[in-house]
Amino acid sequence: MHSIDFGKIKYDAGSDPESSPQLIQADLCIYGGTSAGIAAAVQASRMGLKVVIAEFGRHLGGLTTGGLGATDIGNKAAIGGISREFYSAVGKHYGSAEPDGTKWTFEPSVAKRIYEEWLQSAGVPVYYDQHLDRVEMKDGNISLLVMTSGNRFSAPVFIDATYEGDLLARAGVAYHVGREANSVYRETLNGVHYGHPNHNFKAWVDPYVIPGKPDSGLLPGVTDAPVLRQGDGDSSVQAYNFRICLTNVLENRIPFPQPPGYDPQTYTLLARYIEAGVWDALRLLKMMPNGKTDLNNFGAVSTDHIGGGDKWPEGDARTRERLFQEHLRHNMGMLYFLCNDERVPEPIRREVSQWGLPADEYPDSSHWTPQLYVREARRMVSEVVMTEHHCRGYAVVEDPVGLAAYTMDSHNCRRLVIDGRCINEGNVEVAPSAPYPISYRAIVPKGKQCTNLLVPVCLSASHIAFGSIRMEPVFMILGQSAATAAALALEAGCAVQEVDYAKLRKRLLEDKQVIAWNN
Repeated sequence: MHSIDFGKIKYDAGSDPESSPQLIQADLCIYGGTSAGIAAAVQASRMGLKVVIAEFGRHLGGLTTGGLGATDIGNKAAIGGISREFYSAVGKHYGSAEPDGTKWTFEPSVAKRIYEEWLQSAGVPVYYDQHLDRVEMKDGNISLLVMTSGNRFSAPVFIDATYEGDLLARAGVAYHVGREANSVYRETLNGVHYGHPNHNFKAWVDPYVIPGKPDSGLLPGVTDAPVLRQGDGDSSVQAYNFRICLTNVLENRIPFPQPPGYDPQTYTLLARYIEAGVWDALRLLKMMPNGKTDLNNFGAVSTDHIGGGDKWPEGDARTRERLFQEHLRHNMGMLYFLCNDERVPEPIRREVSQWGLPADEYPDSSHWTPQLYVREARRMVSEVVMTEHHCRGYAVVEDPVGLAAYTMDSHNCRRLVIDGRCINEGNVEVAPSAPYPISYRAIVPKGKQCTNLLVPVCLSASHIAFGSIRMEPVFMILGQSAATAAALALEAGCAVQEVDYAKLRKRLLEDKQVIAWNN
């Protein structure tokens, strides 16, 4: 009988000082073992570089191995290079019947195995539990990453492949957190956004502890945030959650446990919503192979911990650990509540209880993913900022290094009270006109800030454009392109901003990257 050890489900597994700290030297140092970091490492190795990955935690592969097994695509034809190789490797594992041999849904353990085999074949070492203490700079270059363990990483070129942009921030590179006002880049979908029907309340739900009595206080999950005007900027980030791998295979299923600190009153809002006649919190249960799912947020009250991630982007390890545990309690607690609370109608309790955690996934973190879905954090501000205009095709960059194709997608950022009822605010889902190119200048900082850093994840983009770009296949694409540029910069002995784009373009095309869209 399996049980859940919540002590193993952590953001920060700890980093003790090394008894003999190492100086690790390489041609390219990648901070962050995400999908982008792995694609970058594989590409750099293929180009003859000595590569190392320094990863904050003990989890390899980011969201791709962290529960997001139902790939957010946009347009499969826009995905090339190493990114497409990954989905071909998934297809080979499962015996895909697709004409091109790809498969876009997969179990977390399968994705992890592919990545581990790639890195082993490429001879790329991964150093885990590397908590960044400081970045040493010299003449506008990063010269050294110093970890709290005492380890030091030295290289002529670095890549920040974290979801948070921790390296770029420590290197003094300009960035933004939150939603820009529409007026900043003359956009229409950035900033505060009301009125989008998806993932909002489809019935009137009273937000007060005692219905109709504002003096009784607000229910958990509802804030007294100011309403603000449509299009205003603020410091909110779109909601985080976990992409939860579940199973309904009885012999592999672990019933949902009650998490530490569980309080059933936390879910009163969900209970009232169900009582009002709406049950959709688990609607986005996407099936994957072998009876498993990728559970995402759906509807007005679901796995998204709206407002719960605002302090994450610039939080220290202790702050992030606290927020990680709050998200864990919110997600696991909701599943436990739906199975056990008498306020939940019995048919719904039966429906949810057929699911559980898979006993054959995440053995090191007690069958729950260690990867929080950090949908956005810091975003670099560089010479080119990708905006809604690029997504819609109104502006086209001249130095593409990959394509994005997904909907301009922002999850809700705030839950507030308007006219005595609950309202979610911030959701946007607007499709781009077609797959569109991402600028090379959006993945390198301004030259006066740092000349040997590339940023394929927390790239230079507005909130709403990042909502389209922020997909795992695109992060792999940009990771590969960043590594290619790093190799060319080393070959030419130049700053990353001075890489000959004609040479970069030629190599990207040789490596089957898709950088232009022809209907």
